[in-house]
Amino acid sequence: MTGSVVLLHLAGAVALMLFATRMVKTGVERAYGDVLRHRLRATMRNPIMAVLAGCGLAIALQSSTAVTLLVGSFAGAGIVSGAAGQLAVRGAEIGSALVVKLLTFDLTLLVPLCLIAGTVMFMATERRDWRQLGRILIGIGLLILSLEMIGQASEPLRQSSLMPLIISYFSGDFVTAYLLAALVTWLFHSSIAAVLLLVTLAGRGFIPPELGIVLVLGVNLGSSVIAPLLTRNADPGIRVVPIGNLLMRGMGSLVMLILFMTVKPPIGFLGATVPDQIVNAHILFNVVILLAGLPLAGLVYRVSEKIVAVGAKPDPAAALDVIELSALNDSALDTPSQALANATREVVRVCETVEIMLKRIIELYEDADSDKIKALATLDDRVDNKHAAIKLYLAKITRNPLTEDEALRCQELIGACVKLEQVGDIIVRNMLVHVKKKLDRGLEFTPEGWRELCAFHASVLANARLAFNVLVSRDPETARQLVLEKDLLREREKETSASHFVRLRDGTTKSVETSSIHLDTIRDLKQINSLLASMAYPVLEERGLLGGSRLKAS
Repeated sequence: MTGSVVLLHLAGAVALMLFATRMVKTGVERAYGDVLRHRLRATMRNPIMAVLAGCGLAIALQSSTAVTLLVGSFAGAGIVSGAAGQLAVRGAEIGSALVVKLLTFDLTLLVPLCLIAGTVMFMATERRDWRQLGRILIGIGLLILSLEMIGQASEPLRQSSLMPLIISYFSGDFVTAYLLAALVTWLFHSSIAAVLLLVTLAGRGFIPPELGIVLVLGVNLGSSVIAPLLTRNADPGIRVVPIGNLLMRGMGSLVMLILFMTVKPPIGFLGATVPDQIVNAHILFNVVILLAGLPLAGLVYRVSEKIVAVGAKPDPAAALDVIELSALNDSALDTPSQALANATREVVRVCETVEIMLKRIIELYEDADSDKIKALATLDDRVDNKHAAIKLYLAKITRNPLTEDEALRCQELIGACVKLEQVGDIIVRNMLVHVKKKLDRGLEFTPEGWRELCAFHASVLANARLAFNVLVSRDPETARQLVLEKDLLREREKETSASHFVRLRDGTTKSVETSSIHLDTIRDLKQINSLLASMAYPVLEERGLLGGSRLKAS
């Protein structure tokens, strides 16, 4: 087998590993993302819990970078403190290292089991949570399979006369090896994938122990660079946590490299084999950085703020009198197609505002104050104003002769606009009242009840995005999926209410205190979902996919 063919097979195996890692991360985010975010925010007030929460989230998302970006956004929004954010990221690095350790065991039997179970779950049901669980299992199966493929693809390199020369060169030039590992990790955008590649190659005898330690340090440098680069154009508050991670983990890896090259300590205690030594060195490094980070978290965050402030660019909009432009151009009224396009653009803006309201309201259930409540109410005023302007504009359009399609589109936009305004009213006049009641009385949901609310809200938010997509694309398959999701949500409401009444029957104090808020919130979310799902009806009716008030069978 020629060298180019070997490298092609190896590149394909690495590509599969990267794809599988992303597949698992995407499945977890879609199925449990909102719940995990809320749980992370709730537990990060305690330093130890912040570390454990970051560790658990990294294991779930298969990515410490994803946790760094998430925590950075929380810190930028003032939801969590900077010091707690730093500690959560430290925990995420350890969680990422533990994932590598788990994947080094012999898991070949899991490949067919995960692929079969995942495919069945994904294809046999329309329920989003089951389909995403199937996606996760398929991703895990492909990830393990990719490790086997990397091992098989690298086997011919044992007979290569060039490989010993390359290894010998890097073994004598640790700095270049360190920088190369950092570059590869940055290209992968995944420390898990980079360390797994090292472990697999080390298992084939390509990487000596000392070089493996240096490469692991390079991986940690490369991983610490990813988040700062991804957030380089973000708001300064969001960039602070990634910069702090770069200071701790990146600078820590450089210090460790200098110490390793100077002291040349024995590494036999890390494990009996080179793969074990590489994995254990990766875990040990991040544990050391965590222990160093516990007393230094506050200091690192303050230094990070100063670094971000030095590099921050002034906001050009701050020097201008910026006003919000409207797409409702009266000069286009004589051309109905253009006017309807303008109205669609403006309705999409209302969709964006409603989505922000829907996302923020569940956050207020957990962390509310008068300023945040007032800000959400202001968004509803914006929705009301745009709703009135859009209705008036659409009424002006009807003064001109319209084709049948244009008349139907006009009615569709009016209906969508009315429903969006009703959603805003439900959020402010109903759900915001529940928030104030919970805040004034100092009430707390049970952990089970809060998980149910977050999961229910996550489903409604996902359906809202489907509804907004249908409004623009008018895709019948998306519209059909939205209506099917409405039926699934009805079943979930029954399950949630049943679980709540079980807790009431058992006399759980928190359940009794928050019972009306819990049930009213579920009712409001269901009503919001029904309003948004009805935005799919014009598309389905136009294509003959609705029978009365029921969706026709395929």
